[in-house]
Amino acid sequence: MVGGAPSDPRLTLNVKDASLHPDAILEAAAARLWYSVRSEDAAAGFMAELDRGIASIVEAPERWPEIKDGRRRLVMRRFPFIIWYRIREADIRVLAIAHARRRPGYWMTRD
Repeated sequence: MVGGAPSDPRLTLNVKDASLHPDAILEAAAARLWYSVRSEDAAAGFMAELDRGIASIVEAPERWPEIKDGRRRLVMRRFPFIIWYRIREADIRVLAIAHARRRPGYWMTRD
């Protein structure tokens, strides 16, 4: 689940075999909230694309090139966000759901 009330189905990610850093969950929830203030359809679209992105990463984690120190990224198509992740022995760790144009690299100390 991505932040918010546990009973709110709009904040649930439907992806298995990936763990999200707690701050990545907060980032996804904040982005969803930002879009929901403007349009529930946009917020739902953001969450659907985030789900698809993480599912694609889990399905083929090496599809996206290693950028630095084992970190990889998937650039979302419809929204200005990047899913940063690392392949670990037991799972895929999503490090950040970072806005593509704001504060580059702020999440780099996460593991």
